[in-house]
Amino acid sequence: MDEQQPVPLTKSAPAPEAASAPAPTSTSAPVAEAELRASDADRDRIADILREALAEGRLQPDEHAERIDAVYRAKTLGELEPLVRDLPAAPARGTGPAPAHDAETDWARTVPESENLVAVFGGSTRKGRWRVRRRTNALAVFGGVEIDLTEAVFEHREIVINVVAAFGGVDIKVPENVSLRGSGAGILGGFDVRTYEAQDPDAPVIHVTGFAVFGGVEAKPKRGKRLKNLRA
Repeated sequence: MDEQQPVPLTKSAPAPEAASAPAPTSTSAPVAEAELRASDADRDRIADILREALAEGRLQPDEHAERIDAVYRAKTLGELEPLVRDLPAAPARGTGPAPAHDAETDWARTVPESENLVAVFGGSTRKGRWRVRRRTNALAVFGGVEIDLTEAVFEHREIVINVVAAFGGVDIKVPENVSLRGSGAGILGGFDVRTYEAQDPDAPVIHVTGFAVFGGVEAKPKRGKRLKNLRA
């Protein structure tokens, strides 16, 4: 009788390897618009809306002052939006009849939005008849900066002067009939801004911000000096 040949055992097919999970992406979630950092242009836009609201009687002077102070302390867009949530938006720039063009107007449009005054172991002075920028940055380190606005030409309603004084001083003089506000700090130094609200709602508003370290900042009206109009 023939011997029965052993039946070879069949090996089962290897189980397919589990598909590898995709590597986690390193992209971060987009930043919400409210968390975006606010620019100077964003703050100026909100300040324009508040100024229009004050001129139309929608805001009282003390409300306007409180909100304007918050505008220039805001760091993000989310901090700016609530300040005008209950107000109509300002007219879009560029709408309405085009203003007449002249050489002075065209030249003014080329002027930068900001100006820097620096005094390091020395002095820097801005006075006489000069065009005030929307923002002026003053730095005094072992030196002094003098800013005299009593004869200046105001082409913006909201002016910001940002000051840093370290072992130095900054002296700011303004006309008697403009609004002067301050939101700075003195650290082993002085930050003296004599705040005042002008009776005319169309008067320029000057905000003095910053800090003084072992130095001093002073801003006050100059007696007898008054601004006749925005382009005086």
